Amino acid sequence: MNAPVARTPEVRTKLPSVGTTIFTVMSALAVEKNAVNLGQGFPDFDCDPKLLEAVTAAMAAGHNQYPPMPGILPLREAVAAKIEALYGHRYDPGSEITITAGATQAIITAILAVVRAGDEVIVLEPCYDSYTPNIELAGGTVVRVPLTSGSFRPDFDKISAAVTTRTRAIVINTPHNPSATVWTEAEMRRLEELLAPTDVLVISDEVYEHMVYDGLAHQSAARFPGLAARSFIVSSFGKTYHVTGWKVGYVAAPAALSAEFRKVHQFNVFTVNTPMQHALARYMADPAPYLELPAFYQRKRDLFAEGLAKTRLKLLPSAGTYFQCVDIREVSDLGEAEFCQWLTREIGVAAIPLSAFHADGFDQRVVRFCFAKKDETLRSALDRLARL
Repeated sequence: MNAPVARTPEVRTKLPSVGTTIFTVMSALAVEKNAVNLGQGFPDFDCDPKLLEAVTAAMAAGHNQYPPMPGILPLREAVAAKIEALYGHRYDPGSEITITAGATQAIITAILAVVRAGDEVIVLEPCYDSYTPNIELAGGTVVRVPLTSGSFRPDFDKISAAVTTRTRAIVINTPHNPSATVWTEAEMRRLEELLAPTDVLVISDEVYEHMVYDGLAHQSAARFPGLAARSFIVSSFGKTYHVTGWKVGYVAAPAALSAEFRKVHQFNVFTVNTPMQHALARYMADPAPYLELPAFYQRKRDLFAEGLAKTRLKLLPSAGTYFQCVDIREVSDLGEAEFCQWLTREIGVAAIPLSAFHADGFDQRVVRFCFAKKDETLRSALDRLARL
């Protein structure tokens, strides 16, 4: 009797437009060409040794088994206290704060929790590349609204026109990746006013909340009662404490929204690694590390910008995040993606095209650098970029 022929079943992708991310492509090219990688957004320096010591202490103390599903209470209490101190809104640590496996998991969990098939979700482009696939996985319809070309500020006439009876949520991001724009108080109030007569929810991506410069203040959705009442507020310990590989974040939301969030959270990750949670709770007792972060990164921004100003690249404003965008039109006739490939191969510095943050690949001749790097890394990149 002949053995049955092995057959690979047909697989129909749920994300037909998704391939390898530009961050993976550019990082691989940077390694191949021995380029300075200013593309992918993570630090190349270590975190505070005290934070590592706190992890070791937590492991030695036996905190190595499952924690509670929403996160250990001391960490949720620390997060609630921080939000209240900075933004004036009190979240209940028991029912309104959830510790997540990074901000990306928090965002998809929020979307899966509230978006049903056929619901519309507004995204403001350019935007972080996980938003659109998350909405599609939930069966929702993505409604793309462009930020104002050149300034990357929200266009509330266009946002208002995009809101329909089918709109379930809007995803906002401030400080904004990739443009480094920071929303103003007036803009947040405008959004609060626009949404007031609706049932539209807000997913507020605030992972760069502690990276705001030149005396500006981060305008968290938590500051505005009309937004706080309808928002999932997402932040990242990885971004704040230079430990992106730990993949730990949190979501703050009203109890009713948090209850729906946790229903999904318990079945996609259940919970988050225990010793890191204990270490972060202990470390957060001192607010200095996040209060001093704006000055820390503003110095790096200024060092990098001073060097870039000596090239033909045109600097765009960088009011927040750890990104610096530049206009390439005086340097090259290439499109953004081709320029980033050329820059990596020929100049030895990797960057990211802003077209990667647009579903249609809109090319406005702008690329993004990450300055969350050691000073020597930035100086090495600037030495190479001086050839432009």
